[in-house]
Amino acid sequence: MSNPESFIDEVSEELRRDRAVYYLRKYGWIALLVVALIVGGTAWNEWRKASAQASAEAFGEAVLGALENNDTDARIAALSEIEATGAQQGVLQLLRAGELLETDRAAALDAFQAAAEDTSLPDAYRQLAALKRVMAGEGALPLSERQTVIAGLAQPGQPFRPLALEQSALLALEAGETERAIEILQDLLAQSDVSQALRQRVTQLLTGLGAETGAA
Repeated sequence: MSNPESFIDEVSEELRRDRAVYYLRKYGWIALLVVALIVGGTAWNEWRKASAQASAEAFGEAVLGALENNDTDARIAALSEIEATGAQQGVLQLLRAGELLETDRAAALDAFQAAAEDTSLPDAYRQLAALKRVMAGEGALPLSERQTVIAGLAQPGQPFRPLALEQSALLALEAGETERAIEILQDLLAQSDVSQALRQRVTQLLTGLGAETGAA
């Protein structure tokens, strides 16, 4: 007679196999679905990336094509015909406003204002539009209004703070506050996140004002 314990082990093993087959038949589709979702998700992500890249390339080509027109009005019209949303729409609004500066300053300022107030655009684009409006608004916009806008853009952590500080200094000069302008420029020059081009402009301006630049 065979060992009873061995017989029990064989029966237990057989039962485990039967249960495994049962669970595989009953729930195996879940595992297959998970695998399909993983594979399908990977394919979807790759397709989405490729689609986004193709869309960006098409947008870039359309913009370049519009800007190749020799006539300002033709460039504006071509830019207006490009369909876009989100950040791309912000780019178009800024480009159209920039083109308008050549022919219709008031319309350009209105376009910059519209972009700055468009809550559907990314915040950085709205701030850039506000900054461009201030830069183009000398003689057309009240000094106090421009100072208020720049004060907000020059707050710590804002994306265009260095450029806003430069404008703040220029507005101080416009207001006759030379010492204040020099102080702003010297503080700006001491910061680490200032581009080389901006650093050169600030240095030249300080030199023109007869102020120290901090250079050895």
